[in-house]
Amino acid sequence: MLFNKFKNEIVDAEHALPGRTSRTFQLAERHRVLDAPLVTDEVPDGFEVALFGLGCFWGAEEILWQIDGVWSTSVGYAGGTTPNPDYEEVCSGRTGHTEAVRVVFDPTKVSYADLVVAFYEVHDPTQGMRQGNDVGTQYRSAIYTFSDEQAKVAAEVTARYQPELTKRGYGAITTEIKPAPTYYYAEDYHQQYLIKVPHGYRCHSATGIKVPRG
Repeated sequence: MLFNKFKNEIVDAEHALPGRTSRTFQLAERHRVLDAPLVTDEVPDGFEVALFGLGCFWGAEEILWQIDGVWSTSVGYAGGTTPNPDYEEVCSGRTGHTEAVRVVFDPTKVSYADLVVAFYEVHDPTQGMRQGNDVGTQYRSAIYTFSDEQAKVAAEVTARYQPELTKRGYGAITTEIKPAPTYYYAEDYHQQYLIKVPHGYRCHSATGIKVPRG
């Protein structure tokens, strides 16, 4: 019963796992595809950061690193309560985090709006606490914003997309749009996973419906 609850409802702080005060593993210095820094707590002048949750982060990161103008990506956990969680804890549903992809991009080459459009078009944002066969709060759709402008753009793109989904018989967009919370890098073996394991698991329950251009 508790297992089902934590799969379908975001755990509150009282019932969340305690986590730990710091990361317990090492991360590679460089992105295996883009040859940029993997840890991007500091970004180049003029670059911006986006943070998305769109189901299993292995395939999500693979899609996002291929977009022209994206400088670096990483995968991690965001939106929950437990500090410095590990993968098993996140999968338990008792951290409140969703699997997330952090994107550092050059806005002179790709706009934030274009990234939000890409985000929506490669998964199904109406499924709530799941993507396809992947069920749980860690697979929920999320856009975490780093500025008022990003929040405005995310809201505008969402508003354009909903009528198209409705016309095709889909329900309401369930994407969580909030100011960016603390982002915790996932373990090194998850980073650029599908380069390390080319035939590894990909889950994208995309609708096939394009976002109308503004």
